[in-house]
Amino acid sequence: MNTTHARQRLVIGNWKMNGSLAANAALLQAVRAGSEAQAGCQVAVCVPFPYLAQAQAQLSGGTVSWGAQDVSVHASGAYTGEVSAGMLNDFACRWVLVGHSERRSYHAETDEQVALKAAVALQAGLTPVVCIGETLQQQEAGETAQVISRQLGPVLALGAQSVSRMVIAYEPVWAIGTGRTATPEQAQAVHALVRQALEALGVGQVQVLYGGSVKASNAASLFAMPDIDGALVGGAALVADEFLGIVAA
Repeated sequence: MNTTHARQRLVIGNWKMNGSLAANAALLQAVRAGSEAQAGCQVAVCVPFPYLAQAQAQLSGGTVSWGAQDVSVHASGAYTGEVSAGMLNDFACRWVLVGHSERRSYHAETDEQVALKAAVALQAGLTPVVCIGETLQQQEAGETAQVISRQLGPVLALGAQSVSRMVIAYEPVWAIGTGRTATPEQAQAVHALVRQALEALGVGQVQVLYGGSVKASNAASLFAMPDIDGALVGGAALVADEFLGIVAA
């Protein structure tokens, strides 16, 4: 572990569209029990909307916090299928993912919409985890820095006071669910860019997470990088031992 690291470690599990009441019960119990010993690291899970009540019931009073995978920009109204920040508050959510690459690609979410969702989450007292990342095509074209700057633009425009209350998660789209992971050096290079942009705004203590095929076996080498504060974990978050291995790293 990098001893010069002042920001607290954070590992968030993103369950995506997975789970069942029975499977979740065992997973939440194991994650809660296994995380109690890891005092130096914040641990959280972002579960599908129908399971927020279960997460609240099983995790309340423990060290593991919970959150949702998306939020509507609207407070209420005729928006069938949408879930508002106020509803997330009813289940004592702490976190909400905004702008995950799957939302950007399957639901055509724009950088401006993502920033608006982050602002709505902050107004409701939730911590938005703003996801950014480039596709394989963009990476191979040498456009990574450009894409990251473009995605961060509307978010940074919300101002230092807002950005200081967010978490940023860098997830190269080409590494999500593909088994391909950015090398620690590749990930660090992008995290350094993000850190520069944050520091230019005057916010140094924002946690920046790496996501994209993070496993217990590669977590320690990623966390050794100076600007990587933790992980947003997909597939491995569904396996308690694997997830806890990442937390332990």
